[in-house]
Amino acid sequence: MNIKALFTGIALAAVMLLECDTPARGAGENYDVFVPIAKYIRAGDAERLSAWFADNLEVTIFSSTNDASRNQARQIMKNFFTSYTPRAFEINHTAGRPNMKYAFGTLTAGGEKLSVTIFVSCKDGENYLIQQLKIERRN
Repeated sequence: MNIKALFTGIALAAVMLLECDTPARGAGENYDVFVPIAKYIRAGDAERLSAWFADNLEVTIFSSTNDASRNQARQIMKNFFTSYTPRAFEINHTAGRPNMKYAFGTLTAGGEKLSVTIFVSCKDGENYLIQQLKIERRN
């Protein structure tokens, strides 16, 4: 076996393992895009969550809706996580079809239980990105 080909294969496998939860991965049939997104919401990590944001998206926090750039949405979420530190986040339901998916979840933060809706789409056939993120108080 060619030693160069062996090392190239090992390097490629290592890169794929290291990048397994980035938005550049994910249109595969068995891939659950909501696993890494939920992880970052649970952690209150606006920086890593924003890697999953589309260039422009809709962010709704308690009935205040903003059409925001990725940077603006990151700041909105950073401010939200500062005021409402996440204690737990669980995806309760997912559905969709190829290239479009949504999830409903429950976020425990700031002493409240909040409803979270996440809509993602895959416009380039490869990368799922958040198009809409909605956080509401539960009734």
